[in-house]
Amino acid sequence: MPQSRSARSFVRPLMLSLGLAVAAPVAHAAPEADLRALAQQEQQPLLDTLRDLVQIESGSKDIEGLNQIAERIAGQLKQIGGAVEILQTTDIYRLDDTPEKIGPAVQAVFKGTGSAKILLIAHMDTVYLKGMLKDQPFRVDGDKAYGLGIADDKQGIATIIHAVALLQKLNFKDYGTLTVLINGDEEISSPGWRSTITRVAAEQDAVFSFEGSDASGTLRLATSGIGSAYLTVQGKSSHAGARPEGGVNALYELSHQVLQMKDLSKPEQGLKLNWTVSKSGTNRNVIPAEATAQADARALKVADFDELEKALQDKIKNRLLPDTKVNVKFEVRRPPLEANDASRRVASHGKTIYQDLGMSLNVAEIATGGGTDAAFAALKTKGAVVEGMGLSGFGAHSNDAEYVQINSIVPRLYLTTRMIMDLSDGKVK
Repeated sequence: MPQSRSARSFVRPLMLSLGLAVAAPVAHAAPEADLRALAQQEQQPLLDTLRDLVQIESGSKDIEGLNQIAERIAGQLKQIGGAVEILQTTDIYRLDDTPEKIGPAVQAVFKGTGSAKILLIAHMDTVYLKGMLKDQPFRVDGDKAYGLGIADDKQGIATIIHAVALLQKLNFKDYGTLTVLINGDEEISSPGWRSTITRVAAEQDAVFSFEGSDASGTLRLATSGIGSAYLTVQGKSSHAGARPEGGVNALYELSHQVLQMKDLSKPEQGLKLNWTVSKSGTNRNVIPAEATAQADARALKVADFDELEKALQDKIKNRLLPDTKVNVKFEVRRPPLEANDASRRVASHGKTIYQDLGMSLNVAEIATGGGTDAAFAALKTKGAVVEGMGLSGFGAHSNDAEYVQINSIVPRLYLTTRMIMDLSDGKVK
């Protein structure tokens, strides 16, 4: 099928930026200074990619926009030599708010001559509604590039694409396989692609996730797990004034259940359960026949969610009103990411790489924020999983202030490229 004008305009800057790779490949043993120079040359092409990605609105439930951005990403990955597929999911883990249709994922595999297996992940969906781009278009202001979804997570996609482009310029293929996986449902807890991420990651020696980093470029080895609890009470309605004794008050039972569950949090170990939403009744003068509540849960260990679910099921056995029916459902929206020794070794090597740039690199082993897809990647792998490989930024999920720091582009390209090269060459101990 002939390329559209927009597709041609999109890939042309990339093809120009890759011209050096075709005309005069650099030996992959290039000194660090050469790699730094190439990373500097790649900064503007990366910004061009960011501009084009931001110009496509791709909310998690905007299937048309997600299909469009998937085609755009797939085109760039093909241009740099990947075996690319746009995938559609049939394995959906349905959560309380999962939409009927789930957006696609883009997978690209680059085959090398070595043995190391490395996975790079990011997501192309955003939290924004269609039509909001006009209020937050791409723009550069000083050392910041602004745009809708630019920090979360379009910068991650651009960083991956241009790090792989650098490897092509260096003619480096000492890895076994370099796999790129970009999903379209991260912001709704990855119901369609969590199993794929886990399956692909299980085969890898290292997984790098390109969610944005903070101002200091911190790498994260742990993230919080996110869970939800849904409590439902069935009672019996009756006239609240004329015959209240004929009813079974679901609100009373719900209140009893919530109060007896309020102390299930264990802050000392990072387990939190907070009831945040409740609903009951239809009219002032009717005994409520149904009442519901929702809770937000956070954990630092996978096992803590298992224990919490058991505790919830045990609690509902103790009822205030025996004639009520009480049910509780617990969802693991995203498991926690726990630091392991392999991740520590890889992150420690990252510190050494940053020293080549005259910079220091922070590594966080204690979760401080929300969950990410890195946790799904870690469920079955024995390899390293490192989060926060993306650019430094601010304002994710903000209507008017989301940006990335341009001065983080070169260090992050250098870090990603060196990580892949050093893992492939067995230099990470």
